[in-house]
Parts: sequence; structure tokens; C-alpha cells
Amino acid sequence: MGIFEQMAQYGHEQLVFCYDKSTGLRAIIAIHDTTLGPALGGLRMWPYEREEDAITDVLRLARGMTYKNSAMGLNLGGGKAVLWGDPHTDKSEELFRAFGKFVETLGGRYITAEDVGTTVEDMNYVLMETDHACGRAEVSGDPSPVTAYGVFMGIKACVKQVFGTEELKGKKIAVQGLGKVGYHLCRYLHEAGAELIVTDIDPEAVERAKQEFGAKAVAPDEIYTAECDIFAPCALGAILNDDTIPGLKCRIVAGAANNQLKEPRHGNMLRERGILYAPDFVINGGGVINVAEEYHPQGYSRERALKRVETIYDKLLRVFQIAEQRNISTAEAADVMAEERMHRIHQLNRIYLAE
Repeated sequence: MGIFEQMAQYGHEQLVFCYDKSTGLRAIIAIHDTTLGPALGGLRMWPYEREEDAITDVLRLARGMTYKNSAMGLNLGGGKAVLWGDPHTDKSEELFRAFGKFVETLGGRYITAEDVGTTVEDMNYVLMETDHACGRAEVSGDPSPVTAYGVFMGIKACVKQVFGTEELKGKKIAVQGLGKVGYHLCRYLHEAGAELIVTDIDPEAVERAKQEFGAKAVAPDEIYTAECDIFAPCALGAILNDDTIPGLKCRIVAGAANNQLKEPRHGNMLRERGILYAPDFVINGGGVINVAEEYHPQGYSRERALKRVETIYDKLLRVFQIAEQRNISTAEAADVMAEERMHRIHQLNRIYLAE
């Protein structure tokens, strides 16, 4: 499928290719939809094997941000950027400043932030060249703990839906991925009395979880068949697919990873198996709420951000209600909730305001 065909399939507005010879910058910025406002979405740094993989990834992620920002009640559209490179070896001040210059050329249509493979320190370099970036170290800082808090609140909502109580003590939760978000999620779950089963490709991260949280470790490919109440994917996307869903031994799937469903039909597969799925762009919206707070008229407030993140609990209960009322999957219901808000605001924006 050609690039324009991919953009047309899901209604993307703009795809920007950024190249700088002196720094080796190869980046792509995707703007999906700006109905609600400028497109906000993080910068992901990843060593893609092919150009096609980077394009597909950035388009999927940008669309997900449109729905996430809408579902979180933010006046922001959806966008994303990917930087082609190894985050362990290819970073430099000039690389991120070059990226910042390209962001500046978009005149505020796209606001960037940190994501997988990038840090608040990287964003400080980007901010040397553009004001259209958030997640400043001295303001909202690393969004990972706030994202984890939102996922924790979402898990409580799922447990309430399935078991009739939000009590997590004694619940077995299998966490896939112990990066910045996964680690903080484990901390919240451990403090709530949950029993943790963990996996990660980094043996040091696994050992840390074992020591700090008393977690049981399993091999990466064994996490899908672990006996548990809740499976929490907190690594990369497309892990819920034809191969993994049949082996799941859980009642709930609720985690921080983006684009967990490989294809939309996999939401229905989970539903048919009687597994409650917390749509990723709803449950993992805490991070974007946190960085968006930097644009609040009264300035950033951590307390206000966390209060807003707590509403993820109610948003998920609303998604489950829509799914039951319409007899659809929770993934489809989350889309309905986000699209209905975009439609309402679109109608409002048709009203002419004299300047």
C-alpha cells in the first residue's frame, strides 16, 4: 500500500520527512487530526529495519494520539514523530536540536514530547530550537510515573467491572515490560497488595522487580500463558494477536503499551473469550494529561494533573457501558467515545467567531 493510500485509510492530514546530513537526522512527523487543536504526541527513537516500518509505526501512533487526546478531554489533536536510530548509541545534542528546527517549521501544528527511546533531557535540546515541545524537566518532568498511575487507576476500574470490587490485594497480575512505566506500575500494584509475575528482555530490570516487589519472573514468551487475573502489557505494540490471544489465562487485559491489538478484530477475539480489554489509548492517557498541563493558563500543577488522571477510572467504566449497550467490543466502544467528542467539537467549531 502506498503512503497516500495509508494516509487516506485513516484520515491523516500530513506526513513530514525530516533529514539533516550534518547530524544524520532521519525523522518522520505524522499529524493525524487537528479538529480539537494542535497535534500533540511524543518523539519515539527506534532502530527500524526498514523505512516502511517507520512510516507504518508513526501513522498508527499519530492516529492513536488523536483518540487518546479526545478521550482524555484535551483540546489537542493527534500527532507523533519517530526518529530512526539506536537510542543507546546515536543520540547527540545536535541531533535533537536539528529535530527541533523541523518542529518549528510546522508553526505550532505539532507539539512534541518524550516517548519510547527519548528523555526529558533530549526534550531540553529540542526546546533550544522550538517552543512547541512539552515535558520540560523543570516543569512536568518525566511523565512515566503519571502514566503508570493512570494505568493503576484503570486496572482498579477493570477489577471493579469484573469482580465487583476494586480490591487488588491477592490479585495475580502479569506485567510484560519493566521500563519506566512498567516499573512504576509494579510499584503501585505491589503497594496495593497484588502478586506480580514479570518479564522483560533486560535481566537487570527483572532482578530489580524480584528484589523490590517480590515478583515471580518468567521468560518473555511465557508471560502470555501465565496463570493470572490480569495481564498488563507495558512493552511495545501488536502483542495481542492470533498467536497470543488463544493462550491467555486471564480475565482482564489492562496495560500501558500503545497499539496492543495487532488488528481491530483482535478486540472481538478477546470479547469472545470473555476477557475484558481496557483500550490502550484510554488507560495509558495519564502521561499526555500530565504534559498537557504545561499549557494550562495558570501554569503546571502536579496535583491538578493527578486529579485529572484519576478520571481514567470513570472513563473506562463509560467505555464498558457503551460496549454493553451497543453489544460491541470495548476497543470499538473506546473509538465511539472519542469520535463522539470530536464530532461535537467539530460542530461547535462551525460557529463563526468575529475577531
